[in-house]
Amino acid sequence: MMRSFVALLLVGSLAGGVSAGEVTPEKLVDSLNGVFGKFPKTRASHAKGVCVKGSFTPASDAASLSKAPFLAAPVPLLGRFSFGGGNPKASDKQKSPRGLAVRFDPDGKAPTDFVLLSAPVFFARTPEEVVGFLEARYPGPDGKPDPAKVKAFSDAHPWTAKQGAWVAAKPVPASYAGLTYYSIHAFQATAADGKSMAVKFKFEPVAGELGLTDDEAKAKPDGFFTADLDERLKAAPVEFTLVAVVGTEADPTGDPTAEWPEADRKAIKLGRISISGREDDAKCDATTFDPNNLADGLAGFPDDRILPARSGAYAVSLSRRSE
Repeated sequence: MMRSFVALLLVGSLAGGVSAGEVTPEKLVDSLNGVFGKFPKTRASHAKGVCVKGSFTPASDAASLSKAPFLAAPVPLLGRFSFGGGNPKASDKQKSPRGLAVRFDPDGKAPTDFVLLSAPVFFARTPEEVVGFLEARYPGPDGKPDPAKVKAFSDAHPWTAKQGAWVAAKPVPASYAGLTYYSIHAFQATAADGKSMAVKFKFEPVAGELGLTDDEAKAKPDGFFTADLDERLKAAPVEFTLVAVVGTEADPTGDPTAEWPEADRKAIKLGRISISGREDDAKCDATTFDPNNLADGLAGFPDDRILPARSGAYAVSLSRRSE
């Protein structure tokens, strides 16, 4: 279970531990490898996954939120469903976040990447906290993390337990197609008329939320997620609604561990994501889905320290798996 919670990763500090100047992209990737090990030709995080293709059709009024080109006309997309963590052989039955990364208009003039998780919060506010979180979970001689180190870190940084608690409270997911995926980060959306607002994005499953009981999960074979996806794609595209949740003045834009409660926030439906089939995994493995790769009309917030740290870590991971 401890490693399942680490599955949320990508980009943490024990008292007296890592300093900001030491958190290089290499350090972030090394810290992931320190928990999961090194696997050739494999991502350091979200190692297990499948590459897919499809299209996005924006709603008629989507461009009123942002002038990003993919919100103005239908575009193709490249995507990847994945499991959090760095183990390419992780069990499909584990309670860990799943991911869905999408590149809108991958061969166009202004491709845009969304990288979402099936949990509305991240587990760290800074790169230093990411490294500290991971280092506290390095396996000891018995192959397991030291519970005392994990507790000490969690006690000193209680917000780092939010994501794990959220995932633990949910049932084991039944399908990639039955999860809501959240952007974690806040973005500034700017329309052609100059109007801008803070938003978080999510992909809502057209199939609805799909979970398993403990007994149902035990009865499933390992690898059932990919088999389920293939069966669904034989019958029809797997679809999601792209939604923008509009922040209030009280909502933090630089803390990805902070959830924006949606009950009293405006939600704007921006269009339909349609996953039509599998794509060669090599096509996804040869690139990085980077949430900093944004067309004009979308931007991250400068007080978010996790978001920019992702680019360097992804680049290091790509370079190492390409060697």
